[in-house]
Order: sequence, then C-alpha cells, then structure tokens
Amino acid sequence: MIALARKTLLYEWRRYLPATLAVALSGMLLLVQLALVFGIFQGAAVYINASRGQLWVGYPGTQSVDLGRSIPLDTEIHLLMNPGVSRVEPFQWVNGDWRGAPSLGSASVFISGIDPATNGLAFARVIPAKLRRRLYQPNAIIVDAADLPKLGIHLGQTGILNGQRVHLVGIVHGIRALGGVNIISSLATARGLNAGGDLRPAYYIVQLAQPGRAKVLRNQLRSNSHPPRYSVWTSSQFAARTIRYWLFQTGAGLGVVFMSLVVFLVGTVITSQTLMGAVAGSIAEYATLNALGASHAALARVVLEQAAWVGAAGLAIGGVLSAILLFLARNQNVPVSIGPLGVVVCLGLVMGITLFSGLLAVRSLRNADPAHLLR
Repeated sequence: MIALARKTLLYEWRRYLPATLAVALSGMLLLVQLALVFGIFQGAAVYINASRGQLWVGYPGTQSVDLGRSIPLDTEIHLLMNPGVSRVEPFQWVNGDWRGAPSLGSASVFISGIDPATNGLAFARVIPAKLRRRLYQPNAIIVDAADLPKLGIHLGQTGILNGQRVHLVGIVHGIRALGGVNIISSLATARGLNAGGDLRPAYYIVQLAQPGRAKVLRNQLRSNSHPPRYSVWTSSQFAARTIRYWLFQTGAGLGVVFMSLVVFLVGTVITSQTLMGAVAGSIAEYATLNALGASHAALARVVLEQAAWVGAAGLAIGGVLSAILLFLARNQNVPVSIGPLGVVVCLGLVMGITLFSGLLAVRSLRNADPAHLLR
C-alpha cells in the first residue's frame, strides 16, 4: 500500500499539484515572515549584537537598550576593581535632531558615542578599525548606507545635527535602528552634540579576561546598594530582553505576531481543502481497493503518506522560493535574518500543517464504500 501512495502521486500529479503549491506557499510565507520578524526586531538590539564585550551595565530595570538612562560615573571604577574585568568602555546615548536637505525636513536620530580606538568594543563587528580612526576628527559621523536617503547626505558631505555642523566620514552596513536612524560618533563628539545635557554615559560595555565566566561575573558585579545604582546583563541576555520588549510590549511587535498566526491558519485551511479535494477525486479508486479487501486503516495510511510526500515536495519548492526572496531582500537592504533554529521551526510547522491536513482528508474515506460503485 505504501508503494501505491507514491505511484498515485506520480500518475495523478496534476491532482496533487495544487496541494503541493499550497504547502510551498505556506512554507515560504512562514519562513519569510519569521525572517522579517527577526530582522526587524534584531535592529532594536543592533547596538549589542554589533559590539564585542560580554557584559552591559546600565540603569536599573532598563527594558530595552534604546530606553537607557545615565548612570553614575564612578560605576566604571567599581567595575574595574573586579580582577575578572579586563576593560570597561563607556557608551554614550544622545537623542538628536537632523537637519539635512530642505526638501527632506528634519529627522529624529539616535547618536551613539563610542571609543574610536582601533580595539574599541562598541560596533566592533561592523565598523573596521581603519574607519573607526576617522571618528577622531571633530564632529565626524558614520551612518548605515540604507539611511543615506533619509538624511539626504553622501560621503564627505555635511549636515546639521543638534544645531551643529557634522560631516560624514564613513558608511557601513548592519547598524540600522528600529524606529529611527543610527548615527555613530566619538564620545567627544556625542558629548559636544549634547551640550547642556547629561554628559554621563548610558551604558558601560565590559570585556572579561575569561569570556566563559560572563554569568558568574554578572552576579559578582551587580550593585549591592539599595536601591541599586545600576544593573548588569550578559550581552545575549540584554539583546533578548530588548527584542522581547519590542515584540510583546509594543503594538508593532504584537501586530507582526498576529500576522504570523494568520499565515499559519490560512496555510492550514488551504492545504487541508486541496488535499481533501484530491482524496475526494479518487474516491472511486479507494472504494475499489476497499472492495478488493483493503481496510480503511490501510487506505488511511496511503492518504497520510501522500500528505507526507506532498509536504516534502512543497517544502523543497518553498525553500527555493524563500531563498530567492531573502536574497533579493538583502540586496534591497530589507532587514531579514533567520538562523538554523528558525528554519527548523518553520519546517516543523509546515509539515505539521500538511500532516494535520492529511488527517482531515482521511475523513473523506468514509465515502469509500464499495456500494457506491453500483450507483
């Protein structure tokens, strides 16, 4: 009976093609949707993921990196007193107002003040050492290539930021922010652009002598004062905390999650209906097999294997389409990102849709009665 399932699919492939395409479409939508979710909301944690260092120190209870507040300057001394700490680097956070070309008006930006040293920790994964050194120039800035149209500026040109003239000395990829434009400058430039404001850093990035002991050092470095003067997170913990905040505590995140559920439900309905239609179209053949002695359980196994093969073929087609779409999205600076775990989850969901649809299609076998052949 198992061989019969494969032969039926090959012989009547036109009948099962809609179901295969439905599975492919469901898989493609789920995978691309998940890649967009990760890509968009990882933008909120780009400050952390693009930086080196194992610990982040910030204001107590900070839910997202973009919600940072100033912390005491003597925090750096307290951190350096621990023998497990090899380096502490301040990270300045300044809200800015950009005035570019008159046709574009103003734009709200996020200014990240970092150490321009070649071994600096902040944004070390995306800004090469040679480019970092250019930030030593007064009022020099770096932006993401995808944000250039928003600012109306090109490499070597100048603009007005917080009432001061700045000039663009470098362009990079991978520092786009969620909800605004990231502008990278030196600590000195950021403090100058925040004249009259709080000059204390929002965060300290900590590099450890033994990175594998990050969780142990996190507990050791926590503030013992009451109330605490600062909090300490591992880099992965703070990034996950930021992404969770944007996913589940903002309207944008909940909207995307809801859309993903809609895609899953639509895929289930379309796939189940097409499979049920394919089984119903072959009901006379199933009735004949039943008359020849094949039990309903054996026929159900045939339908379920057909569903599994339809799912495998649909996943293959959907995978190719998803790869093409994600490649095109990256070339157009669309924020997409998905890891192996996300791919496995999508594969499991789509195959679950297909097998569940196969179970629904099994109900059509109730009409596979040999008596119907006499009508």
